[in-house]
Amino acid sequence: MDLKQMRYFLAVAQELNFGRAAQRLHIAQPPLTRQIRALEEELGTALFIRTPKGAELTQAGEALLAEVPNILDLTRRAKEQTQLAGKGLMGRLDVGIFSSGVIHVIPELLAIFHAQRPGIRIGLHNMNRSQQLEALRERRINIGFNRFMPEEDDIAVEHVLDEPFLVAMYEGHPLCGRTAITLADLHGEPLILYPNLPVHGLAQEVAQAFEDEGITLAVAQEAEDVLTSIALVASRFGVCITTASAANLRLPGVVYRPLHSSSLRHITLDCLYRRHDHSPALHAFLAVLRAYRRQGDASAGLCPPD
Repeated sequence: MDLKQMRYFLAVAQELNFGRAAQRLHIAQPPLTRQIRALEEELGTALFIRTPKGAELTQAGEALLAEVPNILDLTRRAKEQTQLAGKGLMGRLDVGIFSSGVIHVIPELLAIFHAQRPGIRIGLHNMNRSQQLEALRERRINIGFNRFMPEEDDIAVEHVLDEPFLVAMYEGHPLCGRTAITLADLHGEPLILYPNLPVHGLAQEVAQAFEDEGITLAVAQEAEDVLTSIALVASRFGVCITTASAANLRLPGVVYRPLHSSSLRHITLDCLYRRHDHSPALHAFLAVLRAYRRQGDASAGLCPPD
């Protein structure tokens, strides 16, 4: 029983007349009659009783009529959903994120993408760098966002933006009166470092910068994420070198100043995805990301990247 036979059966069942059904289907009556007979032979039962006025449904025909509209509707819906998914308008996009990355640019990108393609469900997964790489290879996520990405043969990495560094201080700190802070200003200052992970990251970059400039690094606390670090600043445990996006947290009692340093000029945010992933949803998201990046480059007076 194929879809054409089901459509032919439905037309006859609704018209109860082979002639009118043939006109409705824009075919001649003999081919319609042959298709109905072939369907009856396949099912091993009569579906219609022929009458002088047209046709009547048998009990078997009534049973089939109860199912065929649903089958045709499901088939139509499956076709539409498949076509939309093929165009990147339906489906699911699983995104690997990290704590400080969700403060500014990533939510903006996801909001733009969702507005353009509301039929795609977005799943967010909080993961560190190694977890994102593993999840990409196991196809548990489609795309990730992180910093300090190593080169991997099977993983593509695209630049998203460069963020300047800030120094977060509690209100009343002696350095709050400065318009900008240098590493020399932080000599011996109790510092809060994050994230306290063994892999290379922001904490290691900060420590290396202090060493390169011959400045004493006095670590007061080590935290797992930016929110905890800024909360510790607000509680007067020390100061924290962080990224510009952290200022969006707006925790009370915290003041931010630009950091001027030859060693710590900016920090890069990248996106990563499987190099040969042809998912329409992924490539639709990458188009949003690239347009966002071009807009940011243009507003900064920069040429878009190749």
